[in-house]
Amino acid sequence: MVETLTVQLPSVESAIALSGTQEDNLKTLARQTGAALVLRGQELLISGTENQIDLCHRLVQSLKDYWSQGKAIASVDILTARHALDTHREGELQDLQRDMLARTRRGDAIRAKTFRQRQYVQAVRTHDLTFCIGPAGTGKTYLAAVLAVQALLANEYERLILTRPAVEAGEKLGFLPGDLQQKVNPYLRPLYDALYEFVDPEKIAGLMERGIIEIAPIAYMRGRTLNNAFVIIDEAQNTTPAQMKMLLTRIGFKSKMVVTGDLTQTDLPTNQSSGLGMAERILRSVEGIAFCHLSKADVVRHPMVQRIVEAYEKFEA
Repeated sequence: MVETLTVQLPSVESAIALSGTQEDNLKTLARQTGAALVLRGQELLISGTENQIDLCHRLVQSLKDYWSQGKAIASVDILTARHALDTHREGELQDLQRDMLARTRRGDAIRAKTFRQRQYVQAVRTHDLTFCIGPAGTGKTYLAAVLAVQALLANEYERLILTRPAVEAGEKLGFLPGDLQQKVNPYLRPLYDALYEFVDPEKIAGLMERGIIEIAPIAYMRGRTLNNAFVIIDEAQNTTPAQMKMLLTRIGFKSKMVVTGDLTQTDLPTNQSSGLGMAERILRSVEGIAFCHLSKADVVRHPMVQRIVEAYEKFEA
């Protein structure tokens, strides 16, 4: 028997937040619960069987911390909430929703979106060396940059160092214009983009001139000891085993290092082992080192990215 439950929302803003762009959130809620949802002004009508309505209503209520304040809700928020209901982790879900890591320059709150992302954040906070392995869009580099910038602004570290291998992807570095720094800048662009969320670009230029923020290719790390620094190694799947060993042995006193990568997207020659994969095999049982694995369920970009990752996983299985 089809029944209908009416949920009265407190404001137009909360209705917009819950509905999402082009009612995408209502469609996701429907897919997750089997219920039919219709928004009429500030009234949400939930129709279906008793079980479908109950599940949908509990799911909507579990997101109340977001929509009651007019905060945007993403599909990954709904999926995480559903997972919390299925695994009886409602208390952890509230902690996840309320644990704000930082605010961007625009004032947007940054939070971990999934339980595994939160575990990653906690691992970085409590370990000097953390590896995070997962597909594109899971927030590996972004969350590391958030934590690094906050630690730098709180004077917990003297320097922030971001590095990644400048692996050729379709064109030779020698054919790109400019000096070496200009040649590798395109490879480092994602790291700049993460920084610009929190620090004014003009200030970043000054911090880089003073050596407080350093963004450089891996070749610049050889022979150095990185003391009192927060170091992020991005796209680590493209390091060779020798490069990875060199990088890991650069860590100095009062320093923290985060290594991120996606083992399914290596650009190394087919006969070359990934330094990230080998590091996981060698170091997984070493005390004081954390390994975090994210999956397609942790993708926080456009929902299409999650579907693309899943399709490739099925094809390559």
